[in-house]
Amino acid sequence: MYIATFYTHFGAQSFYASVKKQDPAARMMPVPRALSASCGICVSFEADLTDQITADHPEDLEGLYRTEGKRYETILEVEE
Repeated sequence: MYIATFYTHFGAQSFYASVKKQDPAARMMPVPRALSASCGICVSFEADLTDQITADHPEDLEGLYRTEGKRYETILEVEE
């Protein structure tokens, strides 16, 4: 599973709308405590969209993480 965090709630909502078309399992949720995010909302999804996201990430993207249980691997961190 993957988690994308955002600087704004609007960024999370926009990303969710686009990812939901590619991954019906995508959902918005509170950011896990182990991760920190500006807006407090993240999008979790199962499809491996890492190449697409890292090549052309959304403007408000703060970070992209791969999760395994309670472990989080940082894939991308974006400076604001």
